[in-house]
Amino acid sequence: MAKKITGNYTIRSADDLVTSREKTRSGFIAMALEKNYIAVPYIEEAKTLKSLASKAKIPKDLLQIENLRTGLLSASGLSEKSLNFLTEGDKTLAIKGLIEEFLEPTGKKFIDELIYRYLLTKGDALGGKARNLAGTLGERKFIRSLLSVFNLCGIDYHWKDSDSNTWLAKPDDDIGIEKRIKGLYWSKNNKHRLLVMNIAVPVVQKNIDLTILDGTISDLRTGSSSIIHSPDKYIALGELKGGIDPAGADEHWKTAKSALIRIRNSFSSIQLNPKTFFVGAAIEKSMANEMFKELQSGVLNNAANLTNDDQLTALCEWIINH
Repeated sequence: MAKKITGNYTIRSADDLVTSREKTRSGFIAMALEKNYIAVPYIEEAKTLKSLASKAKIPKDLLQIENLRTGLLSASGLSEKSLNFLTEGDKTLAIKGLIEEFLEPTGKKFIDELIYRYLLTKGDALGGKARNLAGTLGERKFIRSLLSVFNLCGIDYHWKDSDSNTWLAKPDDDIGIEKRIKGLYWSKNNKHRLLVMNIAVPVVQKNIDLTILDGTISDLRTGSSSIIHSPDKYIALGELKGGIDPAGADEHWKTAKSALIRIRNSFSSIQLNPKTFFVGAAIEKSMANEMFKELQSGVLNNAANLTNDDQLTALCEWIINH
């Protein structure tokens, strides 16, 4: 008889961990919708640019229109970062190059050409955000599940706001706060727990996605006196991979597995053994088999498929109760 998985009662076989075709499809659609959402500001800016540029009768008139310079710089192919290294003369030269080389040859269609080139530059910026989107959406889903367990169990919590970098009490209306949370604090059965996201753990000397510590908000100070420099305060450490593309699933697991091995070896070298866990959106059969064996042997203490609500809830329960 196979050894029972004690960390997550919803996982009975390796097949339970595999991401279904339906969940993969839903994940791709969710990603596409989110990309469209974050593209909205660029589309609106392009519309405004077209309206402002319509005052020009010929391309060279664009240089004389107030409030158009930033848009022209973007259309010329210059990123926001590059502008820090250019003088105003350099910037004007770039705009003139755009006008003479690309806008004037199009004749009366120069405004359309301007908008196309503006959107090409902004597309690079959008691509950069999109590359981080999978991880961001994964974190939000995990945090939302954790907050749901808090709420249903009647557990008060405090959360660290990524915008203000301050700790706030549990709000009456928590809609959307998962987008801003970078840390959580709660207490249950006289145990004080901190969840900190994306921090460099000194013992491991690497950045860890999810870290649970035995302590209070006041223990999370800056400098060497912070609780993160106390190895014995670490309860559990986990890796979260939000990418839904099956083609990248195996590579995500290899990266996460290496990180988890590094965590275990680093703490083992100082005779400590905190729990380790994994959360992933894209889990294929081969990696599910490997993961399940680690769960059975106790090498890996818990795991959950991010697309499986039951597994995610069970994992969050496990985190809260430890």
